[in-house]
Amino acid sequence: MTASFAHFRLPLLAAVLASALAGCASTPPPTGELSAARQAVMRADDADADQYAPQDLNAARSALSAAQAAMSQGKDEDARRLSLTASAEADLAYARSREAVVRAEFDQRQGEIAELRRRLQEGGR
Repeated sequence: MTASFAHFRLPLLAAVLASALAGCASTPPPTGELSAARQAVMRADDADADQYAPQDLNAARSALSAAQAAMSQGKDEDARRLSLTASAEADLAYARSREAVVRAEFDQRQGEIAELRRRLQEGGR
């Protein structure tokens, strides 16, 4: 009985390994996710995130670097996950940077309005 089990065991093991390898091979490398992460980091850089959201931008750069390392080591799932993390961190840095710029512009406009009101009140005296 053990001889017949061994007879079926080898083909069964080969079938399991083949299906596992096919599952790994069917997932393409995350080149698109990595490219999107690079673009997100560049967009955050262009939005002055170094000045307004440095922690978020540094987290994005770190995740992007780790994603690139994972990709070069053939760790596609890690590279995919890290690329998505880098994109999210970079998008957050971009949003925070834009918010800071818009808030500064808003504050400047309010200051200008206050100055104009003050001048109008002085002119009426």
